Parts: sequence; C-alpha cells; structure tokens
Amino acid sequence: MATAAPIFAFAVQSVIQLILLVFALVVQGVALVHAVTQRGDGFAAIGTLPKGGWIAILAVCLALTLLGFGPISLFGLVGIAAGLIYLLDVRPGLRDLHDGRGSW
Repeated sequence: MATAAPIFAFAVQSVIQLILLVFALVVQGVALVHAVTQRGDGFAAIGTLPKGGWIAILAVCLALTLLGFGPISLFGLVGIAAGLIYLLDVRPGLRDLHDGRGSW
C-alpha cells in the first residue's frame, strides 16, 4: 500500500502540468492573435512597445512553450507573464483608444 502514493503523486503532477500548459497556450495564443490583428499606430498612441515588439515577444514565448520547455520553465513563465501583461494592460488601452468609451 505504501507504493501507491508515489504513483498517485506523479499522476496529479502530470495533470497539473497539463492544465498549466493549456492555460499558457491559450493566454499566449489569444494575446498573439490580438496583437497581430491590431493597427500598428495604436501601440505608439498608448505609449507601449511597438506592434512588432509585442508580436516578437509573444511568438517566441509561444514557440518555446510549444517546443517542449513547458509552462513551468523560465520561458513558459515569461510567456505567461507577457501574455497576461498584454491582455490586461495593452489590450484595454487599445480598446479604449478605438472605442473611446473608456473602461467602464
């Protein structure tokens, strides 16, 4: 009975890593698609990195996450952070710039 615990722990660890991988790929993929579909002059208007810079950062991090480094590696964590920064900071700024309605 004592040997079942390590097997269960590895199963839980693999499920958690799979969930983190899916989360990382979704966040990075959505951010990359949004960055590609936006106009380039909007990035300069809100005072952030240029469009090409965001696309390069997000694409490299997504590629490194897909190539097997995984979401727990340094590249995966940087990719998750870059995707979340883009989605939570840059995307609302671009939306407010184009809509003119504000965040509320």
